[in-house]
Amino acid sequence: MDLKNVLIFGDSYSTFKGYIPEGYAVYYSENYREETDVRNVAETWWHQLFSEIKSSLILNNSWSGSTICYTGYNNTDCSETSSFICRLDKLIKADFFKNNDINTVFVFGGTNDSWANSPIGELKYSDWQKQDLYSVLPAVCFFINRLKEVLPNANIVFIINCDLKDEITQGIKSACEHYNIQQIQLKNIDKRCGHPTVKGMAEIKNQISDNLNR
Repeated sequence: MDLKNVLIFGDSYSTFKGYIPEGYAVYYSENYREETDVRNVAETWWHQLFSEIKSSLILNNSWSGSTICYTGYNNTDCSETSSFICRLDKLIKADFFKNNDINTVFVFGGTNDSWANSPIGELKYSDWQKQDLYSVLPAVCFFINRLKEVLPNANIVFIINCDLKDEITQGIKSACEHYNIQQIQLKNIDKRCGHPTVKGMAEIKNQISDNLNR
């Protein structure tokens, strides 16, 4: 796979202070945090991966605690703030995809949809209404479809975290198969308070790298 100019859509697992858009919630930073031993951006999965495969990261669009769908923690409405769909729409409206030649997109989401107990819903591949997007599976389908519309020739890779609700894991896999995009199912990642440690970040990078090279 030819990976050149890369865009990341992610949640806390892909954040690092100073490397995501201003105003986005961040989890990882150089400051001491009891929940994690990750202290350097070079320890993140994405920095390790892109250094290894010599890719250029154009934008890391990651927001800690974000869901793909419009329903966040405590039933918060994220349709105009942090949801993956909202952030994609903002990039489209800002002509990001017209002004940047994106070759590859890594989507690393679904974790907060699972943890926040967002409504799961059912897979839906067309005729979405706004209300559909408050549920995980129709939102995942809508998000992938929208990505493919704006980037019809790009490599899209969906990274699926381990330990998610089975309905979400299986739903994401089915959606990826429907849209013919690559999926990478992570396994046995070392975590602390639900988040990758330095060891876990290296395991994520290795599992992604191994799958990309198949």
